Amino acid sequence: MPAQPSHKDSEPDGDAGTRELRADARHNRDRILRAAREAYAAQGLDVPVTTIARRAGVGVATLYRRFPTRASLVTEAFAEQFSLCVSVLDEALGDPDPWHGFCSAVEKVCAMQAADRGFTGAFLSEFPDNAGYHQERTRAEEGLDELVRRAKASGQLRQDFDRSDIALLLLANSGLGGAPTEASAAASRRLVAYLLQSFRAEGARPLPAPAPLELAQVHEPAP
Repeated sequence: MPAQPSHKDSEPDGDAGTRELRADARHNRDRILRAAREAYAAQGLDVPVTTIARRAGVGVATLYRRFPTRASLVTEAFAEQFSLCVSVLDEALGDPDPWHGFCSAVEKVCAMQAADRGFTGAFLSEFPDNAGYHQERTRAEEGLDELVRRAKASGQLRQDFDRSDIALLLLANSGLGGAPTEASAAASRRLVAYLLQSFRAEGARPLPAPAPLELAQVHEPAP
C-alpha cells in the first residue's frame, strides 16, 4: 500500500504562507500610510485616492481593503499628529505662566500647520464614525479655550481677544503652506511672533469688532 501523504508535513507550508500574507498586508498598510502622509503634507486633503495608491505602489482595491473609507485613512495617517497636538495643549495648560503656556501652544500648533498642509483640515474635519478622534478634538478645543481664559485672567492677554482670533491666526498661517518647507517654517515663525506681540495686553489699543469666524472655517475651500 502506498504511503499516505502526511498532513503534518503540509501544514508548515500553509502557516508560512499565512505569515507571508500577513507580513505583506502589514507592509502594504505601512506603504499606504507613508504615501498618504507625504501626499497630504504636500497637497492637502484633496489628494485623490488613486494618487496615494500609485505613490504607495499598490492598487486602489488594495488601499480600500486596508482603509475602506476616506475618514479611516485620514484619521490613521494623522493619528500621531492628533496625539501630539493634544499633548502640546496639555503641556501648555500645565505651565505655571499662563501667557507663556498660551504662546507656546500657539507657536507649536502653527509650526505643525506650516509643515503639513493637510494637518489643519484633518484636525478640523468631522468624522462621525470615529468617536476617539472626536473626543480628542473636543478636548483640544476645550484646552485652547482654557488657555485663552487663563492668559486673560493673568492680565497678559488683551481683554478684547476673541476666540475667533485663533481662527484668524490659523487662516493667515495656512496661507504659508504652499512655500518651500524652510521658507514656510521661517515665515510662520515670524508671522506668529508678530501676532503674539499684538495679542499682549500691554499697550493694547482698541480693535475693530471680531470677525465672525469659527475654527471649522479654517480649512473650508473658497467658494
